[in-house]
Amino acid sequence: MVNENAATPATAKPKEEPAQIEARPLRHPWRWVFAGLLIVLGVWFIIASARNEAFGWGTYFQYLFDKRIALASLHTIAITILSMIIGVIGGAVLAVMRMSPNPVLRAVSWIFLWVFRGTPIYVQLVFWGLLSAIYQSINLGFTEVSLQTILTNAFFLAVMGLGLNEAAYMAEIVRSGITSVPEGQKEASKALGMSWWMTMRRTVLPQAMRIIIPPTGNEFISLLKTSSLVVAIPYTEEIFGRTTDISAALFQPIPLLLVAASWYLVVTSLLMVGQYFLERRFERGATRELTGRQLAALADAEGTIPRNVSVISEAQK
Repeated sequence: MVNENAATPATAKPKEEPAQIEARPLRHPWRWVFAGLLIVLGVWFIIASARNEAFGWGTYFQYLFDKRIALASLHTIAITILSMIIGVIGGAVLAVMRMSPNPVLRAVSWIFLWVFRGTPIYVQLVFWGLLSAIYQSINLGFTEVSLQTILTNAFFLAVMGLGLNEAAYMAEIVRSGITSVPEGQKEASKALGMSWWMTMRRTVLPQAMRIIIPPTGNEFISLLKTSSLVVAIPYTEEIFGRTTDISAALFQPIPLLLVAASWYLVVTSLLMVGQYFLERRFERGATRELTGRQLAALADAEGTIPRNVSVISEAQK
């Protein structure tokens, strides 16, 4: 007796074969080859440098944490900070002067930028060091004021020389940040009865900070390294000047140059970290991010979820 429920060979389902996993080729193989080559070259350079006696690694580790160089690093940071303060304040004033409707202020700012951006910083610092030979005193008519005390202070000359040069570059950075603010903001301030100066101080400059901060951080880091040129004044109490004096006494310039490079690298790395967090602070409000609850309410109101909205879940907050 034939079982009617039994499936005939014609109607039986064919046996499914197990899915085969396709072997995917390695993505971007030449990237890995190039990365491996760089690692090999890096290891080779480290080993070769460690075996090279010309680097003077014993002297390097002996003077890496020397008190004189550590004190010189504090002098370098002090020069950089004070010069940057002068540069930021002077740059903001020059930028406002250059954008002022007053032609005299525009001419003065343009001449300042022309002189300080058109001449090398090393030449300027040499000139600052020679001021004491050019100006001994100022005759005011009723009295004569001696300038020897001020113009023989190398630290003061280093700060002023770097600060005024930095002001010329900060002026362009501030001006670019000001021009990035929409004209509607200025027109709204004028409609509220604000003067030109009040508009710049209360409306334009606060919004321009988001554009000004990143290049200002780069200028600050660059100024720290440029401070090594104050030996032209001469001022030798900073990192490069101090290591140069020690290397001249030891007749070993290479290990002391490595010491100076290490200190500059550490300080600039710390400044880069500070710049990162400062940029994040001023970027608040530049992009709008909605939570899951806000996005759901928005979807209920509009009937759809926008694709270009960044969502932050409640667990991530």
